[in-house]
Amino acid sequence: MKTVWIYTDTAKKIGDEDHIKVFASIEAAEKWFEENAPEGVAFEYAVLE
Repeated sequence: MKTVWIYTDTAKKIGDEDHIKVFASIEAAEKWFEENAPEGVAFEYAVLE
C-alpha cells in the first residue's frame, strides 16, 4: 500500500498555496520540517487507487 504524509499549516487560510504540504516519504517530511517548521507534524494517509 502506498502512503503519503500530510502537513496542514493552521496559520494559513484554506486554499492558500502553503496551507497543505504532501510528502512522498517521512524522510522528505522530516527534512522539510527541519528547514521550515521544526514544531510541525505530518500524518500518514493511504493513497487510494
